[in-house]
Amino acid sequence: MPPVTKITKDMILNTVLEITRKTGFEAVNARSIAGRLKCSTRPVFTCYKNMDELKREFLDFAFKFYSQYVRDYSSSVAAEPCLLLPLSYIEFAAEETNVFKLLFINDMDLNMKEANDFYSEAGNEEKAKSFSKMIGVEFGHAKNIFLDLFLYAHGMAVLTADGKLSLDRNTAEKMLQNLLSALINQINRT
Repeated sequence: MPPVTKITKDMILNTVLEITRKTGFEAVNARSIAGRLKCSTRPVFTCYKNMDELKREFLDFAFKFYSQYVRDYSSSVAAEPCLLLPLSYIEFAAEETNVFKLLFINDMDLNMKEANDFYSEAGNEEKAKSFSKMIGVEFGHAKNIFLDLFLYAHGMAVLTADGKLSLDRNTAEKMLQNLLSALINQINRT
C-alpha cells in the first residue's frame, strides 16, 4: 500500500497562493485546492473549519509573501532608500497583480474616514519615523509627506494592477522623486 501524504496547512496556503497568483483569489475554493493537491476536499476542512477561516489565515500568509517581496526588492534595486517602499509597491502591483488586488484593493484592511486614520494601521507610524530620518524632515511634516507619497504610489499601483498604466521603474522613480521634492520644498518655504 502506498504511503498516505499528509496535507498540511502550509501545503494548502502555498497552493492558495499559487492559484491566486495565476488566476486570482476568486478561483480559490475547496475543490480547486484539492485538485492542485491531488486529494479530496476533506483535508482542507480538516485543517480549516470553513473557507472564511482559510481566507483569514491566507491574507496573513499573502501579506508575509508581499513583505518578503519588499525586502528582496529593497536589497536588489539601487534607488533612494526613501523611495524603495513605494517603488516596490508599484512593482508588486505589476508583477503580482492578483495578490496585489487581493491585499490592497479587494481586502485592504484600512478604514480611512480621515487621512490620519492611515496611521492606525500597524506599522505605518514606524515606517513614517524611519522615512522622517531618511529625508531629514521633522516627524510631523514627514508623516504628512509619507501619507501623500503612499496615496500617490497607491494610485499608480492600482492603475498598474488594472492595466491602465505601465511604467518602467525609472519613470516611476522620477515621478515619485518629483512629488517628494515638491512636498519637501513646500515645507521648507513655510
